[in-house]
Amino acid sequence: IGKGANEMTKKILILSGSPRKQGNSDLLCDEFMRGALEAGHEVEKIRVQEKKVAYCTACYACRDAGNCAIKDDMADIMQKMIDCDVMVLASPVYFYSIDAQLKAVIDRSVCRWTEVKNKEMYYIMTAADGEKESMDTTLVCFRGYADCVEGAIEKGIIYGTGVYHAGEIKKTKCMQKLLKEGEFTEKEKKRTGIKE
Repeated sequence: IGKGANEMTKKILILSGSPRKQGNSDLLCDEFMRGALEAGHEVEKIRVQEKKVAYCTACYACRDAGNCAIKDDMADIMQKMIDCDVMVLASPVYFYSIDAQLKAVIDRSVCRWTEVKNKEMYYIMTAADGEKESMDTTLVCFRGYADCVEGAIEKGIIYGTGVYHAGEIKKTKCMQKLLKEGEFTEKEKKRTGIKE
């Protein structure tokens, strides 16, 4: 995310669903964050694996109380989801979907989902498969959530293909072509697999 001369600083929230610290999708999150910080934005990355976020139990206490009945780290994450200007959702591909860690956060956001509005959305996905098409249904999961966010605008997709072992992404064009400003030119988008 670059920042032009007339653009305001944006508050960016990165939700890294990677269960592995320094896993491939987590490393792409770090690189995204580095570029956004260098461009002058305010950035926070949350490694969901390191937070206590229980699964939604469908008790619907939130319908009456306006808040989730489960007392864990989700209340803090939820407020950050509401307050950010840009939301980055990142996950490795698990059976052509997002992983359980990130899905729990998305599901638990039901307690205040109508307060999450007007977000620029970026998606980061990594997979052992070398074809971007293997991420299509994972992307549908991200877009499904964004469809529930009033005023959400999809700004970019980062595909990290052909990576399995932690850190393999470092050797790929995807990582090497992330620009210093956190922006992608049309040429880099084509080379790295990012598209808008």
